[in-house]
Amino acid sequence: MDELTRLSSAALGDLPEGVEGPRYDRRALSPGIVHIGLGNFHRAHQAWYLHRLMQLGEAHDWAIIGAGVRAYDAAMREKLLAQDCLTTLIELDPSGTSAEVIGSMIDYVPIDDDNASLIRAMSDSAIRIVSMTVTEGGYYVDPVTGGFDADHPDVRHDAANPARPRTIFGAIAEALRRRRDAAVAPFTLLSCDNLSGNGRILRQAVVSLARLSDPDLADWIDARCAFPNSMVDCIVPATGPQEIALAESFGLADAAPVTHERYRQWVIEDDFCAGRPDWDRVGAIISDDVHAYEAMKIRILNAGHQVIANAGEILGIPTIAECMANPLISAFFRKVQSEEIAPHVAPAPEIAPQAYIDLIDRRFANPAIVDTTRRVAFDGSSRHTGFVLPILRDGIASGAPIEGLALVEALWARMCEGSREDGTTLDPNDPFWDGLVKAASAARDRPRAWLEQAQYYGDLIDQPRFADAFERWLATIWSHGCRAALRQYVDAAPA
Repeated sequence: MDELTRLSSAALGDLPEGVEGPRYDRRALSPGIVHIGLGNFHRAHQAWYLHRLMQLGEAHDWAIIGAGVRAYDAAMREKLLAQDCLTTLIELDPSGTSAEVIGSMIDYVPIDDDNASLIRAMSDSAIRIVSMTVTEGGYYVDPVTGGFDADHPDVRHDAANPARPRTIFGAIAEALRRRRDAAVAPFTLLSCDNLSGNGRILRQAVVSLARLSDPDLADWIDARCAFPNSMVDCIVPATGPQEIALAESFGLADAAPVTHERYRQWVIEDDFCAGRPDWDRVGAIISDDVHAYEAMKIRILNAGHQVIANAGEILGIPTIAECMANPLISAFFRKVQSEEIAPHVAPAPEIAPQAYIDLIDRRFANPAIVDTTRRVAFDGSSRHTGFVLPILRDGIASGAPIEGLALVEALWARMCEGSREDGTTLDPNDPFWDGLVKAASAARDRPRAWLEQAQYYGDLIDQPRFADAFERWLATIWSHGCRAALRQYVDAAPA
């Protein structure tokens, strides 16, 4: 192989043949966005949309400054700064693989225990949007009530120490306090996480936390900031040695390349208090009906991931595409989707639920996407409560079928016992793994011990149609195995 081109601004004029890079002068870019939680998804999605707009000669005053709040973000910061915040995006599609280098990000703030650097960055009047991908479980939402969790230790710390916050929401509130006191206009807060009504939930987090220490500031934020709802969609696997080697196959030395599928969607409510880039010029959908898009995506795609991932982990199937290639798991996916999820999904503009199920089936089955079952099964404590249980509650309320959804929950309980059916050990895969393992181990002999986790299930243990089905399925999984349970459900006549 020829010598690799090490990614840097200086190397952009000498990229390998077939790899497109920025056509704009990155030295002329100025910041307009701080993005918190700068992982693979953001770089393959929101940063890509902005890059495409910059390629048209627009939005050069909207460049991204990256930010993180955890110690492990420091390693990503070091990698990206070493390559001038450039990213190689590698599109994986059955028809072929291609690569491009994007340059819409220009800096990454230091990681501080008290978020001082992040606060300074957001206090700058040039910043007009603060966006974030901090995972579904990062908003301090009580999973049962949906309200703000004011009793969380980090929240209590920020309420007592607002100038030295631990949380991103405390940092945002402090930056907004400084802007207000300096007569600087507020910014828009844009969540890009998979939450229904993510703008509303983000408003709840920031305003509720600010109110604990400064009610006047909370009122100012509530009245002056904008919190648009949005829906984001693109399958973006984690990066490991295989992805780095793939970048090298294009002649690029990139310490943090990103692979992604060809499909992307971004639906945004047009509610910005300080302007926005014209993302709609490069394919984003500006809509006042974000909910229809997000409900379909969260219930069919995100819940669908949980339908198959736990079974895949139990059976030792390493990727989502391989799960979909398994006839039993794919049949389970189709039946749960068609009979128990789609009836609770309204059509979105231009697509009906069944057509969307077909689309997701094809995307999940894409063999070019090496999306690990472990990644998809991660953080089930947030993903089951956020994606699956609301559908289950709708099914209970309407008298619709819920057998498959009860089996999904039983599979999660079995997975959290911490072993696969081949005897290998599952590494911790949830922020609350120890508690989940304890409950799952107890549920092996007494299934309802799993449902006694009220922080996830609330009163669902008191719903006989669900609790009885869950108990029966978990007993079947432990006595006859995962495949037998899946086969029993798939072969059963529609309810």
